Amino acid sequence: MNSSVTKLPAAAQALQAKIDAREACVGIVGLGYVGLPLAGAFNDAGFPVLGFDVDQHKVDFLERGENYLKHLGDEFTRKLADSDLFQATSDPKRLADADAILLCVPTPLGAHSEPDLSYVLDSTRLVAKVLRAGQLVVLESTTYPGTTRDEMLPILEAGGLRCGTDFFAAYSPEREDPGRAGMTTSTIPKLVGGIDEISGDLAMALYEKVITQMHRVPSAEVAEAAKLLENIYRAVNIALVNELKVVLTQMNVDVWEVVKAASTKPFGFQAFYPGPGLGGHCIPIDPFYLTWKAKEIGHHTKFIELAGEINSGMPHYVVDRVAGALNDEKKALRGSKVFVIGIAYKPDIDDIRESPAAEIVELLQSAGADVSYHDPHVPSFPSMRHYQIALDSVALDATNLKAADCVLIVTDHNAIDYDLIGQHAGLVVDTRNAMTRTNAPQARIVKA
Repeated sequence: MNSSVTKLPAAAQALQAKIDAREACVGIVGLGYVGLPLAGAFNDAGFPVLGFDVDQHKVDFLERGENYLKHLGDEFTRKLADSDLFQATSDPKRLADADAILLCVPTPLGAHSEPDLSYVLDSTRLVAKVLRAGQLVVLESTTYPGTTRDEMLPILEAGGLRCGTDFFAAYSPEREDPGRAGMTTSTIPKLVGGIDEISGDLAMALYEKVITQMHRVPSAEVAEAAKLLENIYRAVNIALVNELKVVLTQMNVDVWEVVKAASTKPFGFQAFYPGPGLGGHCIPIDPFYLTWKAKEIGHHTKFIELAGEINSGMPHYVVDRVAGALNDEKKALRGSKVFVIGIAYKPDIDDIRESPAAEIVELLQSAGADVSYHDPHVPSFPSMRHYQIALDSVALDATNLKAADCVLIVTDHNAIDYDLIGQHAGLVVDTRNAMTRTNAPQARIVKA
């Protein structure tokens, strides 16, 4: 630690000793796409881990060693279930046993694209009820600058304990990318910013036992803002190439070839690719956390807001392209059979969060289309906050392809047989440039 041992509060010294000995119990609040891999990383590093989730079904799955996040693999959950160092619970009182409590809960948007901190604040209140001297509390959920200090800290200190003396608090943003090959929770570089110096020291000491590359930043606010910048950077650049796609398509110029050509420059350019809209928990949501906070202090982030408008409009563009392609076939969208390929938000995973496929399917159905879908990773359309779509995945076979008036590729899973699509579909609207993977397509292909 950076601070002199003789100057540390007794609670900090005791926690530091537990961390050094790998005896500190690490409580993970939220066992989803972020929390569960993090629990596995700490378990692998030899720390006792207490996984907490309000969903008893997740706890039951973990106790049986069964997997509910397919991209992690069955061996992941079996290993946790067999470990003497891991326990799962839905009892919040058990968090009193944890020396470090890491909050990995959703931070969605409300009905008017405002930040919804209810999961963060509810989880903080659960922790506050059992908070004791010597505990470290770290928020990992993406949020606007000031959340840890201004929103969480008053709740934690309401019982009389003081941060930096009795307990400790920090922010360390998650950087999970489900399904990305070659990257794990332990190998992705991680940021830590403390509410105070001692809190930052303790958080660094804990995470560096598990994460290969750590970066200390001056404050929790810097770490919070850095996480937003990472995702806003992607959102803005994706919006740029999506806007170019719309313009270049009207000029009969293939935007995919344009990006490929520009990518030959070895400096000053990073390739981003167009698509049917943004998906996942981070990129479609995080920019709005900053735009909302900026408005609160009297600023309008026009550039970021414009990117959001462009990206959120892409599902409508895709449906317009489908309607136009069908019109060229002398068919109306109403009554046509549209076969959607892929509904996960990105290839080769079962994650449907914020997937543009949901809005696309709803728009198609609202226009009177008869919609079916195939996704090898998502057998049924799950219930979502804004969409209730009663569809199950159907077979990708010659019969279903021939029966479709239009095959719409939304997510380009590697498991999809694009040769089969090319051989049996009459019309393909391709939002991912996926049909370039087949050498002999017979279908009419329209890029969208």
